Amino acid sequence: MAKLSIITITYQAEKFLERTIQSILEQGHRSAIEYVIVDGASTDGTLALINSYQQDIDQVISEKDRGIYDAMNKGLQVVNGEYVLFLNAGDTFAAKNTLELILTALESDPDVLVGDAMFVDMLGQEIGLRSVVTPHRIPKKLTWKSYKRGMVICHQSFIVKRDLAPRYNVEYQLSSDIDWEIKCLKLSHKTIQLSEPICRYLMGGASVQNLKRSWTERFEVMQSHFGFIQTLVAHGWIILRGVAFALKKGGKYW
Repeated sequence: MAKLSIITITYQAEKFLERTIQSILEQGHRSAIEYVIVDGASTDGTLALINSYQQDIDQVISEKDRGIYDAMNKGLQVVNGEYVLFLNAGDTFAAKNTLELILTALESDPDVLVGDAMFVDMLGQEIGLRSVVTPHRIPKKLTWKSYKRGMVICHQSFIVKRDLAPRYNVEYQLSSDIDWEIKCLKLSHKTIQLSEPICRYLMGGASVQNLKRSWTERFEVMQSHFGFIQTLVAHGWIILRGVAFALKKGGKYW
């Protein structure tokens, strides 16, 4: 059984997918990983690109889905690795030795392994570490309660034991990843943090493009875990924190 299953979700992303595939392949340690791509029946050149790397991909699913979280559930259903990581189209490992660092850290048998994320733009140019260019700081002792004031860990920097990973709630279109991470951490007895960033995260995803709906969904997610009053107070604090952070940066949040 592979130590780590890497799942890539993609749809109409031929411009960005190859950088993800190449990043995974250049890490080496091929016998330690399982690589699965779940495509939403793309009609651009995505499938042709995938086929050109067919010998390096363990499994490909290409069919219509009900959104990104439905696709993620499909990936979870077919992987066999001890741990699971999602690197979606356009996302890459942070450095050429990142997988080696991950595999070494997993030898201590954590339930969850997390790390920081380097934000990059559409051209792959670095914007900055998530913990620096946003107000989200990773606490020394991460628990599910750490999410009361926002999504602390980037989804692509969150590795969990496959046996603990729940299915994503497909009722949420933009914020099910927050719900999923909280549920994973509720089940975790040992959570550790990698000293180096895990991923390079491509900015401009669906949640960024649909901020109002994303915020509404996130409130619903937080309310389901922390209750209405605590969530309301926390969101008031999040707004004030965001305003203060933007003012400190000259009026820009990113």
